[in-house]
Amino acid sequence: MTTPPHTADEGAELLPVATAARTRAALRTLVRPDRGLALTGIGVLVAATVVGLLVQPLLGRIVDIVADGRPAGDLTLPVVLLIAVAAVQGVTTTLGLTRVARLGETVLARLREQFVERALNLPADRLERAGSGDLTARVTGDVARVTEAVRSALPEMARSVLAIGLTLGALALLDVRFLLAALLAVPVQLLTARWYVRRAVTLYADQRVANGAQQQQLLETIGGAVTVRGHRLEERHTERGADRSRKAVDLTMRSVNLVLGFYGRLHIAEYIGLAAVLIAGFWLVRDGAVSIGTATAAALYFHSLFGPVNAALVLLDDAQSAAAGLARLVGVTDLAEQPEPKPGKPEAAGKPDAGKATRGKATPGKAAPASVPRQRVASPEAAVSVHAVSHAYGPGRPVLHEVSLTLAPGEHVALVGASGAGKSTLARIVAGVQQPTAGTVTGPTAGAVTAPAGPGGPSVVLVTQEVHVFTGTLADDLRLARPDATDDDLRAALVTVDALDWAAALPDGLATVVGEGGHRLDAARAQQLALARLVLADPALAVLDEATAEAGSAGARALERSAGAALTGRTALVVAHRLTQAVAADRVVVLEAGRVVESGPHEMLRDADGPYAALWRAWSGSRAAPHP
Repeated sequence: MTTPPHTADEGAELLPVATAARTRAALRTLVRPDRGLALTGIGVLVAATVVGLLVQPLLGRIVDIVADGRPAGDLTLPVVLLIAVAAVQGVTTTLGLTRVARLGETVLARLREQFVERALNLPADRLERAGSGDLTARVTGDVARVTEAVRSALPEMARSVLAIGLTLGALALLDVRFLLAALLAVPVQLLTARWYVRRAVTLYADQRVANGAQQQQLLETIGGAVTVRGHRLEERHTERGADRSRKAVDLTMRSVNLVLGFYGRLHIAEYIGLAAVLIAGFWLVRDGAVSIGTATAAALYFHSLFGPVNAALVLLDDAQSAAAGLARLVGVTDLAEQPEPKPGKPEAAGKPDAGKATRGKATPGKAAPASVPRQRVASPEAAVSVHAVSHAYGPGRPVLHEVSLTLAPGEHVALVGASGAGKSTLARIVAGVQQPTAGTVTGPTAGAVTAPAGPGGPSVVLVTQEVHVFTGTLADDLRLARPDATDDDLRAALVTVDALDWAAALPDGLATVVGEGGHRLDAARAQQLALARLVLADPALAVLDEATAEAGSAGARALERSAGAALTGRTALVVAHRLTQAVAADRVVVLEAGRVVESGPHEMLRDADGPYAALWRAWSGSRAAPHP
């Protein structure tokens, strides 16, 4: 269960945060596979703490020997035992902390893997509504907080809690009145902890949100620096960034003041408890109920509690911070785990486009309710069939209106239209990486982002203009598409997209390190690398979303030839950045304001007096019209 998502000050719907109960349940699930390791580590720490509790009685024994005026030789046994206790405690504490630390690192690794896996499967429109800053803050800041808590706070907290419980038991064994005196400090400590926790939970949650908003503003300003300067918006963005930074700093200072008040109250509790134990010891020794050594041991026991109690209470700061971060991570994993609604009856729509040339104004239609899901059914007659698909990025922001489209097996269809017509949205829906608001998609993409891989690889591959070159060797980057590919397979894929010449010319050939910190590939080569991965993956359906847009005019033709070769023998949907791609396609589909307004071969639409003809005239201009 998660709490309703936060809303940023400018309308971004932040990702949800898990409730405390759900966070605890998720933590138990993460620890469950390593229960044996947890029990062993705690058991060894208990043994180490019990051995350490022998120090105070031995010191009290030494005090009694000196107070009674006994021979110096009587000190030998207590001193030897003190040395043995120190050695045994050191060894057992190291073993216990090592096992607890191993448990923490194992759980942390499991959490990271789960978070990354599920974050990658989040719907694209959900991430767009939240903004990249929120997810970035969770991936960096929240993971770092949880990591720090697991590596330092968890072992220390385990040892401190054990030390507190066993030390109080040892005080009761000396004399129950020492325990009662020591417990006078507990009400002050509990009130302090309650006072702190009630303020810290909301404060740290607000601090995470403020940090996410600050990162979002920074990313937007840097990412859109050219636009900001072009519209003379520097001052406005600077003020906005300063406002968000001031809010983050203000929350940080409030947390500092909270911690200072927390420490001050702890010191009062320590004074009350130690004074009570010393007074109790004075009265008990005077009445002959205990020896001076026993009273000394009691005072030392309580004094030894300063460290564990303070550590446990101070670690509440780390625990609250880590809990806030963990709740934000679990909120993302739960969002990715939420099951899709059960299939329902889709709204009625017109017949899907069968590939014939059509032209005219589409009939306006209203988007169906968000509860109408995409049906998962097979289509024996078409590679892909889109039926009455609508999509909206939030209320009042429709992008697609009852779009119907059919791709025959092996057919290459080009999507064209003005910017904002909905081409990329339709491409992502066909590729299965984004769910439509309403309508159905049948074929290899039914099943969304987790479409099963076939014998030759995944059933669908999406290549966009934003291609990432992963850090590593060129061969490893290519094998992301097919891990079992041989070097000959890699070279064959590079030959297909006409990239082997430059790949072989790299300093170490396929073994050349590329990406961040390695050999930098320009935009055209990065796209060819992505197309080579497509060839290796060998999907039944390929979706290219302006995959040649980054090449620039000089390399556009070469990159389009590479894309054409990569698409040979497979069904393809191409969002055309240049109309030369439309010329090469079997069919052109024109989108206008989220609706299909034309569909047919290039020549037919070019000769018709319609939207595509207007686009062709505007695009070709002074260019010589290329032949198909």
